[in-house]
Amino acid sequence: MNFPFYHIIIISSKYNKIANIQGETIPMQRKKIQEAMKNVYFQKMTANGYHEIEEQIAKLKQQRPAKIGQLKAARALGDLSENTEYSTAKRELRHLESRLRYLNKQLQYAEIVTPKNDHTIDLGTTVIIEFEDDHEQETYHIVGKQEADLAKQKISFDSPLGQALLHKTAGITVTVEAPQSSYKVKIVKIEL
Repeated sequence: MNFPFYHIIIISSKYNKIANIQGETIPMQRKKIQEAMKNVYFQKMTANGYHEIEEQIAKLKQQRPAKIGQLKAARALGDLSENTEYSTAKRELRHLESRLRYLNKQLQYAEIVTPKNDHTIDLGTTVIIEFEDDHEQETYHIVGKQEADLAKQKISFDSPLGQALLHKTAGITVTVEAPQSSYKVKIVKIEL
């Protein structure tokens, strides 16, 4: 029995792989597709981070018609070689389109991680820690790389502090290996 001819192209930052599944049985097609998908790197993020990116995309899409209008108005002014309004409008539209492509790629390769309720620190959990040197307490939310924002108390799971805290439980002290030095923090409380 012949099956339709398919080429599944999986593209990632590390690998380009083509899975040729012509004439294969359905289970064999699935197996080849799964094998090709192993080389795709998905960015881990929280559901909130995913929704924030969706909101950014929606805002940029709302801004697009105004940017196109500015470009058309600047083009109507005449000579494009010496038209700074045109150059500026064109640059702003290109920047907007580039940002949209970037954000869409982030969503395309996003893996939403929900925290497990097993009393350990994971992506999406909030943790209260105490620095052993000055006994100061801080609250951090463990998030994916794209969501990290220290001003909002969001740290990436793969930062030195995030790595030291990941999969640990409350009440223990961990050593954080930072580039300049190491320091100890005590995990006071974990919240979902």
